[in-house]
Amino acid sequence: MEALAHFRTRLRGDTGLDKEAKKTPEGDAGQGLLAFPAASPSLRATQRDTDTGTVLEGMAHHALALGGYTCSPQQVIGTRPGGRKHKVDLVASKGDATFLISLKWQQVSGTAEQKVPFEVICLAEAVRDGNGRWTKAYVVLGGEGWTLRDFYVGGGLQDHLRHGRLVEILTLEKFVALANKGRL
Repeated sequence: MEALAHFRTRLRGDTGLDKEAKKTPEGDAGQGLLAFPAASPSLRATQRDTDTGTVLEGMAHHALALGGYTCSPQQVIGTRPGGRKHKVDLVASKGDATFLISLKWQQVSGTAEQKVPFEVICLAEAVRDGNGRWTKAYVVLGGEGWTLRDFYVGGGLQDHLRHGRLVEILTLEKFVALANKGRL
């Protein structure tokens, strides 16, 4: 939780955003991209349809860095059922363990909620078929627009998915608490 509060404070600029994070030259004055000091240079996010994905990725990466994990953002890990490439938001490693992390933001009620089961299926397949390459996968739910949050984080999908145990669904707060302590 401390990492989450620290990150939010840095984004607001209360601790000197210009000192902690800086606008990158890739963006213009009104749409600069943030580069965080704890993150690797590869974390500089590309412009997306919405900045919430970039912010969420930065928050997760920062918490993981505090917990001693190394992270690689936006990694293609194979193909999804149906043949399309499967890209995860973060791949985090510590010691012999490597985790796949998918971040989902839902500010208001919408379609992200309906995509969670398919993401769990894709991640479970990647872990199962990865021949030990991936230890486990996480789907992290951020934002206040989730109507099925309690169902998802309470294990509601487990009864419906054969390999669902390979993927854990967490709230952003729970993920940050585990990640910044190195306990994924």
